[in-house]
Amino acid sequence: MRKLLVLMMGMLCLGLNAQTISDVLRYSLEGTQGTARFQAMGGAFGALGGDLSSLNVNPAGSSVFNYSQFTVSGANYNRNNTARYGNSTLTTQSNSPQINQVGGVFVFKSSNSPWKKIALALNYDMVENFDNEFVASGISGDGIDTYFLNFAQGVELGPLRVQTDTGERIDDAYLNIGEDPSLGFGAQQAFLGFQAGVIDPIDIDDNLNTEYFSLASGDNLLQDFRQSTTGYNSKFSANLSGQYQENLHFGASLNFHSILYERLTQFTESGYGPDSEVQFTTFDNLLLTQGDGFSFSLGAIARVNDNIRIGGSYQSPTWYRLTDEISQRIRTDADAANPNLNFIDFNLINVFPTYRIKTPGKISGSAAIIFGKEGLLSFDYGYQDFSEAQLRPTTDANFAAENDVISNQLGAVNSYRFGGEYRIERVSLRGGYRIEESPYENTNLIGDLEGFSAGIGYDFGGSRLDVAYSRTEQDVNEFFFDAGADNAALVNRVNSNIVLSYTLKF
Repeated sequence: MRKLLVLMMGMLCLGLNAQTISDVLRYSLEGTQGTARFQAMGGAFGALGGDLSSLNVNPAGSSVFNYSQFTVSGANYNRNNTARYGNSTLTTQSNSPQINQVGGVFVFKSSNSPWKKIALALNYDMVENFDNEFVASGISGDGIDTYFLNFAQGVELGPLRVQTDTGERIDDAYLNIGEDPSLGFGAQQAFLGFQAGVIDPIDIDDNLNTEYFSLASGDNLLQDFRQSTTGYNSKFSANLSGQYQENLHFGASLNFHSILYERLTQFTESGYGPDSEVQFTTFDNLLLTQGDGFSFSLGAIARVNDNIRIGGSYQSPTWYRLTDEISQRIRTDADAANPNLNFIDFNLINVFPTYRIKTPGKISGSAAIIFGKEGLLSFDYGYQDFSEAQLRPTTDANFAAENDVISNQLGAVNSYRFGGEYRIERVSLRGGYRIEESPYENTNLIGDLEGFSAGIGYDFGGSRLDVAYSRTEQDVNEFFFDAGADNAALVNRVNSNIVLSYTLKF
């Protein structure tokens, strides 16, 4: 009964704002997922079409199909993360099997109309798989006290005390602070640091005190950090495309997005000095984000001649509506630590008000050379200005400040994709390469992404079986906390996928 009551109280916490630039990037970046053929050729399908996942690049591609067909794809996602922090390097690996694509296209041909073909397509793609994990460990001089002090300075001491005279408990106080619009998430963090004995006020007897100092001292702190994430960003597309005369294809798609993201971070710190009142601290955070979004896309493909095709497309911004839930727990061994802290755990849920994210739109240009039935080469270029991303409503002062950070720190991203296919009777050999620039102006925060891929397919006539392997690599600074402290590990991400697709023609 107690857990249910606490959960209901947590759902009232509407005075919170903790969304940052990292949330915007998480849902703005999309990987090259989809069918095995699409992935094997690096996603360079803007001028080709004829693949259900190509609709993510250019919606005109469905009318390139000559037959109606259905495709289903399954993938195994392998994550290899090497984290460098302080004086050590740790590598973590994980695997995640998923059904990552399901879709079908219906092609209607006409012999007495300038519209030679009309195609209707429905397709589901997992555009980002969030299943991942990394571990970092090392020596640092920047302790967890910095996190709590940054939130505490300027916050009055009075609200950080448990009001025992009114029968308030420590878990009630934590939730009440989060519910108060004048306090919110930042004051909650100050409350945790104070109640756990990590920080203390300059004047413990003055409820109006707004200055704090650290009780956890040390220059060579041993820190361990683990981050585990699960979930997905998926897209369901309803597509209409038509072939006009012999050489032109036009198409449009309505895209419906769904997000489920869960992140667990576990931070442990020890190695304090002998005079420190704190000798051991653990601080864990659990974030759950759910929501949906909408976007649309427009595109065209032109056959210049029998050998050359060009394509162009516009992908609108995606407008997401999201809800965050955050749970926390902290434990220390300090004498000042409150044993009642055990009541603050993952059963206490802070539910943030619904907020919106607008991701930047994207324009793409493509070209392909077709060598009859022997094979092809293709190239895609994409442009996306991440400084135009926004947290909404923009009238929210916290969001307005974070949007200034976004516009100053993020910039334009150019992406390049190359793909090729060589056919030997019923067998198709494929390869691809892609590079995507960092969304940050300062590429030390996130580096450029580079990847290559290869695959093979066999056409049985009425059906086709394709397999692909793709690998990407990117260096990313993974911050331990979204705000309040700058502790970060440099993580080398190597993501590799093995994808199997089965296509049935009808």
